[in-house]
Amino acid sequence: MQLEETLYLILRIILFLAGFLLVTSTVIAAIKSFVLPRGIDVWLTRITFRTVHGLFHLRLSNSASYAERDRIMAFFAPFTLVLLPAIMLTLVLLGYALMYWAVSPMTAYEAFRLSGSSLLTLGYASNEATIFKILEFSEALLGLILIALLIAYLPTMYAAFSKRETAVALLESYAGTPPMAVELIGRVYRTGELENLREFWVTWQIWFAEIEESHTSLSALAFFRSPQPERSWITAAGTVMDAAALMLSTIDVHWEPRAAFCLRNGYLALRQIANFFHLTYVADPQPDDPISISKQEFDEVCDLLELQGVPLRTNRDKAWQDFAGWRVNYDTVLIKLANFTMAPYAPWSSDRSPVHMQD
Repeated sequence: MQLEETLYLILRIILFLAGFLLVTSTVIAAIKSFVLPRGIDVWLTRITFRTVHGLFHLRLSNSASYAERDRIMAFFAPFTLVLLPAIMLTLVLLGYALMYWAVSPMTAYEAFRLSGSSLLTLGYASNEATIFKILEFSEALLGLILIALLIAYLPTMYAAFSKRETAVALLESYAGTPPMAVELIGRVYRTGELENLREFWVTWQIWFAEIEESHTSLSALAFFRSPQPERSWITAAGTVMDAAALMLSTIDVHWEPRAAFCLRNGYLALRQIANFFHLTYVADPQPDDPISISKQEFDEVCDLLELQGVPLRTNRDKAWQDFAGWRVNYDTVLIKLANFTMAPYAPWSSDRSPVHMQD
């Protein structure tokens, strides 16, 4: 009889510790996800996003076109973001239910009912014992904190989204739809701005720094799709970097260091985002490493620019080598992120990903 009582006591201690660890790990995950201004791989967020992503991909298997897949995936990030705090609240509820069950000989349903009443501050279930009051008040406090974090988190998320999309929308007037580097350079040449793009490069240099911070600390932003289905933050990034690479290697204008800084900020930002999502790439590529752009494609772009009167450097082979030397820094990571986020079609970026190659 004494042995049974000892085992019963050990079981209750284990249940209490399991509940406490579940609550503690969930609260830490919430702090890392909603408060900590740093990109950290949080187990709960990762599992939630991967699970929901898998379910959405099952639905995508019946979609015949990219347009239909885009409409479906537009709901992925918002749905998961709303689901995440609900999962956190559920885990806290279950953790406290285990603790209630461990400190009193109540049924599992009674423990669950008491935990739900305390977490949601409904007040229809309570217990006057001191230990229960401590647990009830702490659970109610955690519930309010988690809800407050969500309320504060969403405006921050959408402010960063709005800022990102403003720049993406403005790029359309330069680079067209879908965005193309050749179109951007042609338009600025026709408007007489070809040698006066310093402000443009500075603006996008800042934009790259901002998305590096926001798309790692608020990782769900990477999956938020643009209001217009043909736009995307990753294809915009690729277009700006390709334009900078062409300006630095091929266009016969004065050297603009801000274009080089913008391009460097760009590929460093994409690499940090790729690191957060565990996408692989060569961290230190060599200038002569192969890229996804062929020499023929490069020559076709040069021919188009030449037809528009854009001044080009006379040594086309040297221009190609210089362009490839710039492009190799972001070629792989750009295409992988375009595929990872299922970006819309755009030349020299998402058109090389399996998402569009299968259409």
